[in-house]
Amino acid sequence: MLFIMAAVLDSRQLRAFSILARTGSFTQAARELHLTQSAISHAMKALEEDVSCRLLDRIGKKATLTQAGEQLLVRAEKILQEMGIAREELKQLGRWGTGRLRLGATTAACQYLLPPVFREFRESFPACTISIESGDTPEVIEMLRARRIELALVLEPRGEPQLEFRHLFTDELQFILSPLHPWAQAGKVEEAQIPRQSYILYEKTSYTFQMIQDYFRNRDQVLFTFMELGNMEAIKELVKLNLGVSILAPWIAQKELGEKSLVPLPLGRKKLLRKWGILHWKDHRLSLAEETFVGLCKSVTERFQRSDTQTCRS
Repeated sequence: MLFIMAAVLDSRQLRAFSILARTGSFTQAARELHLTQSAISHAMKALEEDVSCRLLDRIGKKATLTQAGEQLLVRAEKILQEMGIAREELKQLGRWGTGRLRLGATTAACQYLLPPVFREFRESFPACTISIESGDTPEVIEMLRARRIELALVLEPRGEPQLEFRHLFTDELQFILSPLHPWAQAGKVEEAQIPRQSYILYEKTSYTFQMIQDYFRNRDQVLFTFMELGNMEAIKELVKLNLGVSILAPWIAQKELGEKSLVPLPLGRKKLLRKWGILHWKDHRLSLAEETFVGLCKSVTERFQRSDTQTCRS
């Protein structure tokens, strides 16, 4: 079926028509619109030709509406009102502190990184509408591809040429143990015992799990016994009870490491590093709110890294 779109009425002509209907005067309409009477007259003639009927009865410089004109006026006023509302809404978006932030982030980032970021963000953008979706890095990247979000706080992906990655910080995965674990008490890891440990790790579908597997595979080691969980707090609590060893970034257990209820030890001479950053489409120009958010993420994560370094040294 073929649909033919009707010609759209000229909004400037509708505005002139509405003012003329209200004032009944070509002179007053011209004054309000900062135009000449001749321009108003030509605009009304063009509008009548466009709708193919007479809208005004003219008596000198005065004008009264015909029946068709009265019917058009009802519609015109609604159209002009909606246009005014749309203009005001767009105007509000351009004001400081307003706008929209649609973000996707990993569960760990939502839990440990974003709260201090949003505390500071709200001070500058109190009226900004914020929506956050959480998931593992692959899930959040799919949200970005589907345009459900504009920014993603994730681990650096592989093979995403259409997306731009803004690096924020690099962390190091380490063994996280109960103070009662023999490694913690000895202050070092026994290399030969690594495959024999029971591990409590984050979900198998995550980037982090894949990185851990690849790291030990390159060392000709396999972690045979492990439990997988999707909750970092649960992982830490089980490790505290000495029910297994976990492999986490120190910033995720910053509080527990400071209290000495958990102990960090390096995986080996070669470090297992992860890059975190903000991901967005290359063709997406960041708004003021988005640029501010990225800057705050950078400063907050820098503070996290400094705290991690101090905690691991103490």
